[in-house]
Amino acid sequence: MTLIKSISGIRGTIGGNPGDNLTPIDAVKFASAYGSFIKQQRTKDEYRVVVGRDARLSGEMLQQLVMQTLVGMGIHVIDLDLSTTPTVELAVKLEHADGGIILTASHNPKQWNALKLLDKNGEFLNAEAGAKILELAESAELNFAAVDDLGEIHKNDAYIDIHIDEVLDLELVDEDAIKAAGFKIVVDGVNSTGGIAIPMLLNRLGVHTVKLYCEPNGRFPHNPEPLKEHLGDICALVKEENADLGIVVDPDVDRLAFIDETGEMFGEEYTLVACADYVLGENPGATVSNLSSSRALRDVTLKHGGTYHAAAVGEVNVVAKMKEVGAVIGGEGNGGIIYPESHYGRDALVGVALFLTHLAKRKLKVSELRASYPAYFMSKKKIELTPGLDVDGILKAVAENHKTEEINTIDGVKIDFEKHWVHLRKSNTEPIIRIYTEAMSQTEADKIADDMIAEIKQIAGI
Repeated sequence: MTLIKSISGIRGTIGGNPGDNLTPIDAVKFASAYGSFIKQQRTKDEYRVVVGRDARLSGEMLQQLVMQTLVGMGIHVIDLDLSTTPTVELAVKLEHADGGIILTASHNPKQWNALKLLDKNGEFLNAEAGAKILELAESAELNFAAVDDLGEIHKNDAYIDIHIDEVLDLELVDEDAIKAAGFKIVVDGVNSTGGIAIPMLLNRLGVHTVKLYCEPNGRFPHNPEPLKEHLGDICALVKEENADLGIVVDPDVDRLAFIDETGEMFGEEYTLVACADYVLGENPGATVSNLSSSRALRDVTLKHGGTYHAAAVGEVNVVAKMKEVGAVIGGEGNGGIIYPESHYGRDALVGVALFLTHLAKRKLKVSELRASYPAYFMSKKKIELTPGLDVDGILKAVAENHKTEEINTIDGVKIDFEKHWVHLRKSNTEPIIRIYTEAMSQTEADKIADDMIAEIKQIAGI
């Protein structure tokens, strides 16, 4: 069964049986529930929802199903067609729409797709709203429009250009400095909409761009998650082209990774660190990342006299904490940059513009910039437990064992030691504890994770 229903939307593999996979029937069902939710939020004469998609093969089919379902509910649709997640988020704000839907499964392989759901602010739904939509999807409360009240579809294919205009208008984006630097950059768009948006942005910035997998045909040439093991082609091409750096995005362009001039990964965790270093140098303040993100963001924030705050894992949690503390920048260690001066969503276009401004002003090579930050290494492991074990009790016991250290329990248990940390998170669907560690070397990070697994086994008696 590969249909995953969660508060953030519906995700699954295409084809198969309704309710087990993401089929046309499921798409219509959840689009109807979302439309009903939108109409319940406030009484209006007219409702509007922005809809866009990445380039994956099932995208056009799903988009048509979703848009026509909303039309059948009497909701007008602003059709962005091929777009990016942050572009849709921005469009909801600029159009003063009632919500938005993005057809994308983010970094998942091509057989996956999803309906990602936004509120009227262009932000992902909170837990309460998501739960309500799941409830509506299983209820008989759906009510469709009469023939004279059907919605209409209005296509607008200018929004990537508008998005780029908004990025270049940001005060801390220095077009002149970037143009003067004369960068040569290789772009891997994984044959999705990043292959449209990122080269367009770089062209506006006067960058000599070498395109790799930038044809938005949905045929991903490698695993679309921007991790080192998937990026051999761009790493080689950066060196071959004698480029200054490489830029990699996921299919919906909300995750961002860099390759340095030697063909080595800059590190997804350090995308946010570098952008925050620049922003904090110009505008000191608070930063936020999730509990499983690198300690390097905290170090850089403190260097600039700011305050660092940790949030539970998940973009909606990071955004909530950013609003609470008035953060000037935040995000997640998977290469997600959230810059409130633009909007409260992970945005690779904003990240590219801030990073290139920083690089141009520092007049450093990418490898030199990376070397200027604290060197941390992460390990990610898991332990499978016997069904029926009290996972919450095990986590509580681990916290008690380390009560003299700094403990955070907003999302599992995170233990901050002087020179390393451990974060334990339980699965909501199976007896698994995920173990994240960070230390000053990879060997140490792996050993800390193995030691924690042994401690958990001892507590559980297994």
